[in-house]
Amino acid sequence: MSDIIQLLPDHVANQIAAGEVVQRPASVVKELLENAIDAKATHIKLIIKEAGKTLIQVIDNGSGMSVTDARLSFERHATSKIKSAEDLFQINTKGFRGEALASIAAIAHVELKTRLENDEVGTEIKIEGSEVTSQEVCVSPKGTSISVKNLFYNIPARRNFLKSNTVELRHIIDEFHRVAMVHTDIRFDMFHNGSEVFSLPISNCRQRIVHVFGGKTNEKLVPVEEETGLVKISGYVGKPEYAKRTRGEQFFFVNDRFIKSAYLNHAVSSAFEGLLKEKTHPSYFIYLQVDPKTIDINIHPTKTEIKFDDEHSLYAMLRSTIKHSLGQFNVAPVLDFNRDSSMDTPYEYKSKTAKVPTIEVDRSFNPFKEEKRKSSGTNTSNPYTNFKKESAGSWENLYVGLESADTTPKTTADNFSTVEFESVEVTGSLFKGDENAELEHNTTYQLRRKYIVTTIKSGMVIINQHRAHQRIVYEEVLRNITMASAVSQQLLFPLKLSFSKQEVELLKTVKEQLENTGFVFDMISGEEATISGIPTVTTESEVSVLLEKLVSDIEQEVPDSGFSLTDLLARSISGSLAVRTGVDLAPEQQQHIVNSLFACTEPTITPDNKVTFITLTVDDIDKKF
Repeated sequence: MSDIIQLLPDHVANQIAAGEVVQRPASVVKELLENAIDAKATHIKLIIKEAGKTLIQVIDNGSGMSVTDARLSFERHATSKIKSAEDLFQINTKGFRGEALASIAAIAHVELKTRLENDEVGTEIKIEGSEVTSQEVCVSPKGTSISVKNLFYNIPARRNFLKSNTVELRHIIDEFHRVAMVHTDIRFDMFHNGSEVFSLPISNCRQRIVHVFGGKTNEKLVPVEEETGLVKISGYVGKPEYAKRTRGEQFFFVNDRFIKSAYLNHAVSSAFEGLLKEKTHPSYFIYLQVDPKTIDINIHPTKTEIKFDDEHSLYAMLRSTIKHSLGQFNVAPVLDFNRDSSMDTPYEYKSKTAKVPTIEVDRSFNPFKEEKRKSSGTNTSNPYTNFKKESAGSWENLYVGLESADTTPKTTADNFSTVEFESVEVTGSLFKGDENAELEHNTTYQLRRKYIVTTIKSGMVIINQHRAHQRIVYEEVLRNITMASAVSQQLLFPLKLSFSKQEVELLKTVKEQLENTGFVFDMISGEEATISGIPTVTTESEVSVLLEKLVSDIEQEVPDSGFSLTDLLARSISGSLAVRTGVDLAPEQQQHIVNSLFACTEPTITPDNKVTFITLTVDDIDKKF
């Protein structure tokens, strides 16, 4: 039998490695930004076109590379970050595996320009699909500029699986946030299709968070600070009243590297126990500094998952530190038996001297003299002193006039016939209303505030009220958007909502569709949106939650790229406005849901393909007996 095992060609091996390193344009952005940081850059510029599908360019003013280093950087397992296996357990840099540039060059057109500070000229290298097409001397500023064009040009199947530009740009912005928020000593600029998205100057940690997420974020932050022999914890958590329904503003950084950890996230959530509304999540920006020898960051290709030596101690410290910060800043109640805050001297009274109280005494006051005056009957101010006591001998006068004209004795039956009883309203009835005629007209019944039960010719129908209403609202919103015939209710006072810059850009993309559903926008700019009209199906208190959920759905593209933006909009609005489980519905509301559901074009399922109702025939019921 002939030999069947063979070595893969380099370009095939690089494409396989690229499958682990590069899943989407955001992966390329992450790798290039981390290389720029490792090069000690103080100013990094990110330029994106068509959400990274056409161009990803990172320009830095770092140390640059020599001619040999520039050529060697595109070879597999070539790196300047580690030299031995022991270095893997004390890593202080970002990239270290030496596969990033080789993997990127295997699936894109790459152009590199770099120059050392002391060199007069730089080096320019062009690579297409792992093959170097040219290497020349060029004029270049100090540092490195690397351009990645036509990503996945030689793997069309991978390119076809990319999401829409909106979603891919969102992933790029997420990676940009994760890098920029931890390196506050570096200036970052980001451009997309020629327009500036971010311009982040060198600042401290709190200012960087505010620059990224908007000016309104500053008032939401509570500082967190603790240092032990195991870990140094710093950063900020959001106040409970600003908790969101999405997990967008949750960041963990370990040794200046973004990580994901469900275990540590649970520690933060438990610290907020009892302070958050249902189905809301706290915001946090937590920075952890630990000994590099106590963690393993090479357990995942993207290095976003990490393994700690002592997770349990870290969990307890993180939880107690956040609870202490929330209590220290009067966000959460705290027990302190050493001090009573109600006894503290107010700030404005600290510098004032104490005043001796003045006491006024009525020296002419004589309680015995007053009592004597009362007993002598001279006090006329008290109404009880002039009360005339009747003689007990005339008690018969009290019953004068009570005799009835009819003096004939009454029987027992006659006496009870005049007795009146106080009417008692019965409130514990099984069905509302006690008239049989009303029960006959009431053809629906609500079960456990979750299901609506009604009858049909063949038996009975059990309807899930939330799912049914979601289908009804979905078709109504979809009809309003396509026909632009929605009715709007004007607000007496315009509603002003705050968003981040990227959320405002997303709202601008769906402004026209939202106006077709009934929203009226006076202004959408900067970090604020002003709304003067809302759809008739919603209330003013629901608008902020609805738009927040809508922006989150567009960012994550919940239904997937196969659905249109109009459909996504209708799905998001219907999910937010549909009546919830646990809401008590009047008989008229129950009947309206039943009638509206069966008037829908597709009443059997929700927009997310979940069953809205089930039927029980008479035969099914007979089988139970």
